[in-house]
Amino acid sequence: MKKIFTRIAVGLLLALAALLIFASTRPDTFRVERSLIIASTPEKIVPLISNFHHWTAWSPYEKLDPAMKRTFSGDSAGVGAVYEWASNSHAGAGRMEILEAAPSLIKIKLDFLKPFEGHNTAEFLLQPEGSGTKVTWAVYGPSPLLSKVMGIFFDMDHLIGKDFESGLLSLKSVSES
Repeated sequence: MKKIFTRIAVGLLLALAALLIFASTRPDTFRVERSLIIASTPEKIVPLISNFHHWTAWSPYEKLDPAMKRTFSGDSAGVGAVYEWASNSHAGAGRMEILEAAPSLIKIKLDFLKPFEGHNTAEFLLQPEGSGTKVTWAVYGPSPLLSKVMGIFFDMDHLIGKDFESGLLSLKSVSES
């Protein structure tokens, strides 16, 4: 009986080692992005992104927890604007700070504190497209070992990408009204 348990334990350790070795071969960084053409000008779209107070109108993450605590500090909009959130539900906790705000690019330092710590960059690229604006929402950053292991089981591009698609559709609706 002891031999069976020993073999099972060794088998599990070998499987775990193989999983960690495989995960370590995955890329050290990640990037997820989605784009949508909005029939509006950057001048109308940029304030909806560079002022965190407006995110409740379009961001899919704002709807995750109606009781989420929000704190705004720094400048009210643009470079230096800070938004912190804390949730007992699906939204976790974190902080965003606008690092760059121009008519064609808004860059945000994105720090997740809960449920997992992560330090990434979010950006919104706005490019003229016909009579409208192509808006690209992206997030990128390092992919530590835990993220690499999770990536084996969960397609982060698909999971986050769906949120970005939903958010861009909401941003389109708000921008075009």
